[in-house]
This record gives sequence, C-alpha cells and structure tokens, in this order.
Amino acid sequence: MESGGSTEVELFSYWRSSCSYRVRIALNLKGIKYEYKAVNLVKDGGEQKSEDYLKKNPQGFVPALAIDGHTLCESLPICEYLEENHTGDRNLYPTDPFLKYKCRQICEIINSGTQPLQNLAVLKKIKVDFGGDMNEWSKFYITKGLKSVEAVLADTKGKYCIGDEPTVADCFLVPQIYNANRFEVDMTQFPLINEIHENLKELQEFKDAHPDVMPDAPKDS
Repeated sequence: MESGGSTEVELFSYWRSSCSYRVRIALNLKGIKYEYKAVNLVKDGGEQKSEDYLKKNPQGFVPALAIDGHTLCESLPICEYLEENHTGDRNLYPTDPFLKYKCRQICEIINSGTQPLQNLAVLKKIKVDFGGDMNEWSKFYITKGLKSVEAVLADTKGKYCIGDEPTVADCFLVPQIYNANRFEVDMTQFPLINEIHENLKELQEFKDAHPDVMPDAPKDS
C-alpha cells in the first residue's frame, strides 16, 4: 500500500499484526508516506522465517521499518525513533514529563504485559505442546491487561488516552482493542477505553491503519 506518493520508506507488515498496526498508526500521525510490504506470517510456514527477511529482523517478527537508511525493529523503539527524528504532523508523546511517563506506562502494560501473551507463537505453543485453550488463555490475559490500562486512564483520560491529543498510547491501545474483540473479550467492563476508542475511530490516521483495509487482508475479513 502506498501511503501517498513516491517514498523510500518501507514498512514490512502483516495485516493483523498488532505491532505492525501500532507503527502504521504512528506513521500516519506523523504524516510519513510509506510503501507497504506484506509479510505473510502463516503462508508456507511464515515468510518472516525466510533468509531475506531475517536479515531485516533477526527475530523474524513484524514490523520492520526501512527509513533514513536504517532498518528498525520493535514497535515501541520505532515509535520513539519517529518522534525523535521526524517532526511530522503530530507529536507522539506529551511534552510534560509526568504525562510522558503515563503515556509510556500505558504502552508498556500492553507491550510487555498483554500482547506478548496472546501473540501467534505463544498461542500455538499453548495449543500444540500443552493442549490449552488458546481463546480462553487470550481472553484472560487481555482482560487483565485492559483492566490495568483502564485504571491508569482514570487519571489521564481526555478525549484520548492522554488528554485531548492522540499519542503513542493510543497507537498501542487501538490494536489491543482489535485483539480483544477478536477473542471476544467482554468490553463492557471498560467504559473509559470504549469512550476513547469511539473518539479515535473518527480520526483518519486510525482508519487508514485498520487491518481490514490493508492490501494483504483477506477479502472476507
């Protein structure tokens, strides 16, 4: 997908990868044009395991972002790099030190304490090696993580996660909500998250990053 015009920025992404989804939102908020490079995580055992892709990301994860002559991996440091090196249309972090901390706190609840426990590799391990229920496992840990986010939002929420401007916290929250809905988490227990999500869904930068509009999304997604 061209995010408008010719560009040397390339995003290696999978349509339903929440980590890729975060970076797509961040790039859109910064107004950075990019070329979408699909990496199919399931076809033929996963294109992310190919020799060519492992040169971009030795862990074999998505996303990878080619920008400024570098190839960047891991969604959170990618967002930090974009903030520090590209002024763009919006700031991804608040300027106030305490609010910046709260923004990072929300990101880490999702990035370290929630999403890794329900990613594809973990779920396969749970099912194949331990005979566990992938959906129930995912629902438990997503619910646990979102309860923590909801508690933090009680002190920071405005129209969005941190006041009235979208930040990297929103870039991380929206993909996690997508996963929560995918695993049929009861979202009625998160009124603050739901209100923020409704506001974020109105922003074009978030609409344009949605998994269902990615070029590699199944036509019936």
